Amino acid sequence: MKTLDAPRTEPGTESGSVPRAVMGTRASGFYRHDLDGLRGIAIALVAMFHIWFGRVSGGVDVFLALSGFFFGGKILRIALNPDAPLWPLPEVVRLIRRLLPALVVVLAAAAVLTILVQPETRWETFADQSLASLGYYQNWELANTAADYLRAGEAVSPLQHIWSMSVQGQFYLAFLLLVFGFAFLGRRLFGRHLRTAFIVLLSALTIASFVYAIIAHNNDQATAYYNSFARGWELLVGALAGALVPAVRWPMWLRTVLATVSLAAILTCGWWIDGVKEFPGPWTLVPVGATVIFILTAANRTDDPSAGQRLPAPNRMLATKPFVSLGSMAYSLYLWHWPLLIFWLSYSGHAHANFLEGTMVLLVSGVLAWLTTRYIEEPLRSQKAKAATAAPAVPLRVRLRRPTIVVGSIVGLLGVALTATSFTWREHVTVQRANGKELSGLSARDYPGARALIDHARVPKLPMRPTVLEAKDDLPASTTDGCISDFGNTDIINCTYGDKDSPRTVAVAGGSHAEHWITALDLLGRLHNFKVVTYLKMGCPLTTEETPLVMGDNRPYPKCHEWNEKVMARLIADRPDYVFTTSTRPWNIKPGDVMPGTYIGIWETLSQNNIPVLAMRDTPWLTRNGQPYFPYDCLANGGDSISCGIERSKVLSDHNPTLDFVGRFPLLKPLDMSDAVCRKDYCRVVEGNVLMYHDSHHISTTYMRTMTGELGRQMAAATGWW
Repeated sequence: MKTLDAPRTEPGTESGSVPRAVMGTRASGFYRHDLDGLRGIAIALVAMFHIWFGRVSGGVDVFLALSGFFFGGKILRIALNPDAPLWPLPEVVRLIRRLLPALVVVLAAAAVLTILVQPETRWETFADQSLASLGYYQNWELANTAADYLRAGEAVSPLQHIWSMSVQGQFYLAFLLLVFGFAFLGRRLFGRHLRTAFIVLLSALTIASFVYAIIAHNNDQATAYYNSFARGWELLVGALAGALVPAVRWPMWLRTVLATVSLAAILTCGWWIDGVKEFPGPWTLVPVGATVIFILTAANRTDDPSAGQRLPAPNRMLATKPFVSLGSMAYSLYLWHWPLLIFWLSYSGHAHANFLEGTMVLLVSGVLAWLTTRYIEEPLRSQKAKAATAAPAVPLRVRLRRPTIVVGSIVGLLGVALTATSFTWREHVTVQRANGKELSGLSARDYPGARALIDHARVPKLPMRPTVLEAKDDLPASTTDGCISDFGNTDIINCTYGDKDSPRTVAVAGGSHAEHWITALDLLGRLHNFKVVTYLKMGCPLTTEETPLVMGDNRPYPKCHEWNEKVMARLIADRPDYVFTTSTRPWNIKPGDVMPGTYIGIWETLSQNNIPVLAMRDTPWLTRNGQPYFPYDCLANGGDSISCGIERSKVLSDHNPTLDFVGRFPLLKPLDMSDAVCRKDYCRVVEGNVLMYHDSHHISTTYMRTMTGELGRQMAAATGWW
């Protein structure tokens, strides 16, 4: 995922006014066209890596540093000018006029494509992210998604790339207020040393943000990736570069070498750094540091009129028209390429774009970017300047006929329509899901669910429940009660279900695949007089693995190991009658399922403490082409219970792997509900008129209720309690 570009022109260079010669940081003899070219290179890397390689190129980090340099330098120049007013409103208005129009147009086009291409089950997510994009908090929306296990398998959003624009928008506003506020207090306090005070302040903030980024990266990289505070140092270091340019005194040969090396690092870092896993940690220093070095290789005499001809060769190359032209439409190109790619993959059903498909996406993105830049961005960005130079005698009705006014009005209406539509659809989905409260009272005769497989119950022809819109919220009580620790939490959360006063205890321990059995266990506990106590953490089964990974995306999960050590000590201390947990996982490298070797240490510890284990074989995980998919998306897109299902042999081995360890661990009591979710050769996603999953791998609460009878039969045989 990447980012938008920095401002292309300095204040006062809008179309219709006389351009001032600037060097990116202050008035000088020339404008840094080489940095425009660098933006062009960066956006090309962003698009190509997204489309063909599925990797992070580092272009986003180049953009962040350049944004800090351009915007930060401009705001610092205003603050350091003792005669300049410290009033932020004009700068905020200028930012809105520059950034929002193109964004609104792309969001509106993406909304239409979402309705045409994607199933209605995806519309709510799009509505949420549209509002987040317009409100410039998309990065926090995605951080929340990354930290939410129930949403971790959602399809990639066509608006995912806008996270970086949100980071920059937040930085622009915060930096503007910080610098103007500091200047207001510091002009009299620091006097001519105000520049030094700013350098000290920004250096301290940069170091603090970088240290925070490393800590956040180590704690939860997926969430830190979108964190504004973890990304702030990348923009701040760009602003610092602007303050340092006038002080740089490097000979031409050294500047040429540094410019060449830094450009090479920018071009190649995406190949040898896995940015998806390594950013925003220390490896981010490579693209950001290379960008800062490239900035500092400019001419060291900013008062020299001939300085523009004294740039190193790499800088002169990037200052040529092709690169500058590409850089001028980098913002729009960035906005368009990602949604077009996602919609094409969704429409075609392909996992990746081949060379021809990727080329077409790039070409269409380029054309739309040029049109957006030419007819949306530039007219509205220069509207204020043109209006200021217009003759005062021109009647209002004539001025209102100007194309720029028309374009502005259309963009405004699109923004209002997009916001209203997003809120309306969210309300519609909320109303539809309110009907889900009746799911707990569905007729067993009309909605037999698992009983159609186990007991061969008759299945009448009735609409499926939960519906595709209800399924997302068909969750176990423990989830809504907050009884499972999230990714960042290592606390043990104990909640009690079943017969809360019973002396007999079943401890449900592990990850969410142990948790989704709570619904049936709660019913059985109340019926057969035992209590059910939770010991749960998202995505974290009971395991002795030293470096656990999150199932599905394989990101490091150190807090799972920390939690496991705590929860095993607690289980031994609490001494429940049984520990109920999962005993298998799907293979990542071949069909079927397996009992991981890291579970054996758990069985040994529990056996040594004479604690029996109800070892539940895991339910199937639905994947296609190595990626999880949601059955309700498939069904909403015209599929049926068979076409949206999966072959049993792909997700379940012929033999339950847990059975191989029963002789070694006599207290291990295997439970296997596979025949309640799969037929002999195939696992359908709807059985007995009930939708089986509420996402790609968790059983819906409604279907779980229908499995209660069979689970009770197996538990009775294992425990002898009834």
